[in-house]
Amino acid sequence: MRILQVTYLIGLLLLSTPMFSQSAKQQQLEEERQRLRQEIEQMKQLRADNKLKERSLLDEVEAINSQISTRRNLIKITNQQANLLTREINTNLKKIDVYREELKVLKQDYAKMVAKSYKSKSHQSRIMFLLSSSNFAQAYKRLQYMKQYNEHRKEQADRIEGNTIELQKLNRNLSTQKEDKETLVTENRDAQQKLKEEKKEQKILMASIRKKQGTYTKQIKQKEQQASAIDKAIEKLIREAIAKANKKAGKKVSKKGSVATFALTAEAKILADNFTANKGKLPWPVGTGRLTRKFGRQPHPTLPNIMINASGVEIETRAGERARAIFEGEVIAIQKLKGAGRLVQIRHGNYITTYYNVENISVKEGQKVTTKQSIGEVRTNPTTGRAVMKFLIYQNTKKLNPQSWIYRM
Repeated sequence: MRILQVTYLIGLLLLSTPMFSQSAKQQQLEEERQRLRQEIEQMKQLRADNKLKERSLLDEVEAINSQISTRRNLIKITNQQANLLTREINTNLKKIDVYREELKVLKQDYAKMVAKSYKSKSHQSRIMFLLSSSNFAQAYKRLQYMKQYNEHRKEQADRIEGNTIELQKLNRNLSTQKEDKETLVTENRDAQQKLKEEKKEQKILMASIRKKQGTYTKQIKQKEQQASAIDKAIEKLIREAIAKANKKAGKKVSKKGSVATFALTAEAKILADNFTANKGKLPWPVGTGRLTRKFGRQPHPTLPNIMINASGVEIETRAGERARAIFEGEVIAIQKLKGAGRLVQIRHGNYITTYYNVENISVKEGQKVTTKQSIGEVRTNPTTGRAVMKFLIYQNTKKLNPQSWIYRM
């Protein structure tokens, strides 16, 4: 019996250990799946709202491309969940077999003990068993044996009850897991169908663009020139902010080669260090939104033969969504730039975050702000119906990739 118990415990340990890691992974996948589903719903809502407005084919294709990409990720995550559930179901089936086998042996052993106990159940026979001892030591040992035998019998009964309860629990879990897997399979089937429809729509839109590719190529290049002019204006504002801050501190602009840098006070250095320490954990500059343009040089999302450059990221959000500071700091500039709407810049030590295409601004220059504090409203283009904010991060005059700093961007 002791060998059976040891074997049983080893078996359960081997089966239980992977379950802990699988459950954690399942939770992580479920969170990601829900995030992707929410993102797709936001895209659908944005596209539905924007269809009421005049919108260029390029914008429409970019939107459907993003939706297709997110849909593919959702299908991938859902497949991973279904596969993980299959492994969990198989593990539970093995655990059920182990419990059933041990339960069977326990019941057989318990039945033998009950039968044996029944044969010698009379109070008189137990007394005679003790009185027939040859000496006191033997009588004491027999008494201890009887006590241990009764305890073992109770222990066996408790284990049978415990195993029965655990077996019932495993069977319920198994039933739930099978239902969850069926739900995921059904959802994936629906997602595949929606993906097929979206790709069909994408194909029709791309055919329309190819008919006038020259016109759209010209439009893209014009937008790139406008973006470049805006970037230069932003960089000029940053250099001016550095010079102004250093002059106020009674110091000349410090230079490393040709790069101007902030002369940090002790307080500013602490703020900069805290900003650095939160790399990858900073909140989004809007409460709800999706990334529509990544940082750096990249192929155009609609016409990949054309290269474009982004000094920051672009985020599309809902009409009326508020822009918010990603970290505590001080507002150092509020400007109106041609082609960029209004712009807000916040200094965090030697870091500067820039939020543009913002209106109804609720902060002023020189004001201290806190993390996630509202600074204004993302402007909605009255022609296209899109609310898109460009967001940039600089360290002194060096451009940084916001995707490396913002959580899950």
